[in-house]
Formats: sequence, C-alpha cells, structure tokens
Amino acid sequence: MSRIGRKPVVIPSNVEVKIDGRLVQVKGPKGSLQRTIHPDMKVTLDSQELHVERPSDSKLHRSLHGTTRSVIANMVEGVSNGFTKRLDLVGVGYRATKNGNKVTLSVGYSHPVVLEQVEGIDVDVPAPNKLVVSGIDKELVGVYAANVRSIREPEPYKGKGIKYENEVVRRKVGKTGKK
Repeated sequence: MSRIGRKPVVIPSNVEVKIDGRLVQVKGPKGSLQRTIHPDMKVTLDSQELHVERPSDSKLHRSLHGTTRSVIANMVEGVSNGFTKRLDLVGVGYRATKNGNKVTLSVGYSHPVVLEQVEGIDVDVPAPNKLVVSGIDKELVGVYAANVRSIREPEPYKGKGIKYENEVVRRKVGKTGKK
C-alpha cells in the first residue's frame, strides 16, 4: 500500500472541511479551496482526520492514492498557513518593481517584462532584486514562480538570471586562452 496514502490528514482546529460526493471543500483563516477528486478514490472524515481509501491495488489506483492524499493535505496546509516561493534576480542591472497589480522585470532584455498578478496569488518585491510569490494554492504558487523563473533562467557561466532563493546553480568553467 501507499505509505503516503495511508497517512491520515490531520485537520487543525481553525480549518473546516466539507465532503460532498467527489467535491472536497476546505475553508480556513486564509481563504477557501475546493477540488474535485477522482471518482474511484474515497475520502472519509472522522473527527479531526481525513482518510483516503482506494478500491483496488491496480496501478492507476495506487498512483491516485498518494496523490489524492497529498493534494488534500496541501489544501489544508494552504488555507491555514499558505505557501511562498522566493526568487532572486542575479545580474548587473537586474531588478523588479511593483506598480499596483503589475510587476515589471528588467532582466537584460531590450524591453522591460511586465507580469500581471494572477487571482489568488500575491507578488511582493521586498528589495529590487528579490520577489516573493505567495498564496493559498500550492499549485498556483509553484506555476507562477516557475513562469517568472522561465523569463530568464540562470545560466551556468556567470550565474545570471532568475533563480529560486535556495537553488544552487552549477557553474561551468569558461574558455581558457591559448598558451
């Protein structure tokens, strides 16, 4: 059996969970999320724990078991604490500014890159070379941060680009001159 799928999801006291058939709704202090789960997965709520069960040991059901449990656990975590991704802009002249709900990036192109803020995502610029993406939906936060990073991925020779705060960029040695 799936080790992750067997673990119960512990629900904090300030989070409310409703299960209506295949629809799982989670409401907490930071907001509310809802998700439709696969029809084969069975989610049961008893006291302050959620359990995910699968009907058989087929490959599909085994793969859905842990995934469904993780998605529900991330929903509970998101409405109670939220998720953040921190990005660093590394390079001479690389900077970010925030104007209302738009973030403008200057990352070495001939034009500034303007990003619209997505519903459910907060983007903060605490310093000119730092971005903080936060929200209650882990998937949205991760996708938005990955899209920002893809504008100028870190390159291996000088390390310039947009990288996650804890990301280690493997550096390559440049060309050597003739002797």
